[in-house]
Amino acid sequence: MSNSARSVVYWTPRILCIGFAAFLAIFAADVFEMDASPWQLALALGMHLIPSALVLLALAACWKHEWLGGVLFPALAVVHLTSKWGQLHWIAYAAIELPLLLLGGLFLMNWRARRQLLHV
Repeated sequence: MSNSARSVVYWTPRILCIGFAAFLAIFAADVFEMDASPWQLALALGMHLIPSALVLLALAACWKHEWLGGVLFPALAVVHLTSKWGQLHWIAYAAIELPLLLLGGLFLMNWRARRQLLHV
């Protein structure tokens, strides 16, 4: 495996995970449309940012132990799917669950290729 391929295999799931957390954080902006006190807005914003925080915590856990990403990201997909079942349009499920499953797969691929990534 060439150095550039190693770099792509290593960094792709990490960068996509950060991008996905940012994508989820965009949905927290709807709290600013509420007519509420600053404390209520802060609480609502914090609650809306929990999914992004969970994705970033999962990323922190699997940064060095990629196999964890293969477990945590699909688990987050299952938790979201079961907790929101019947409340969202199917596109919303696809926009959340598919990236989580993709991230899990990419981290598993990264874990399997780890020996090649570490050795030149």
